[in-house]
Amino acid sequence: MKFKQILLVDDSEIDNFINKTVLTKANVAERILSETSPETALKYLRKCCNDPSSFPEIIFLDIKMPELNGFEFLEAFGLFPEHIKEKCCVYILSSSIDPKDEERAKQFPCVKNHIIKPLVIEQLDSILK
Repeated sequence: MKFKQILLVDDSEIDNFINKTVLTKANVAERILSETSPETALKYLRKCCNDPSSFPEIIFLDIKMPELNGFEFLEAFGLFPEHIKEKCCVYILSSSIDPKDEERAKQFPCVKNHIIKPLVIEQLDSILK
């Protein structure tokens, strides 16, 4: 399956680079964007609300980020219009193995799965189903 757009949100430029490289090699999206600031990512997504066809179908989101953590991002994302949110799946992509983080993430309807970093090309088919 090939998606129109995927957004990576992770405060680590290195992790964004690695994950973008994996997604590019797997050829799963026409466009892959990455953002190190969750606040900037939310601003971008708000702009996309004006043109829903430009909204990413998938967001890979880190949990542990300094200025705005992944859960705060999800709370803000939860305020987006319903017709926008239903077009987008969020995958938590984090180094956290804390079961509490995974349970908390499941409380957000948009979260499809919790994946432990790094993203591995061989797992993409089963992850993105």
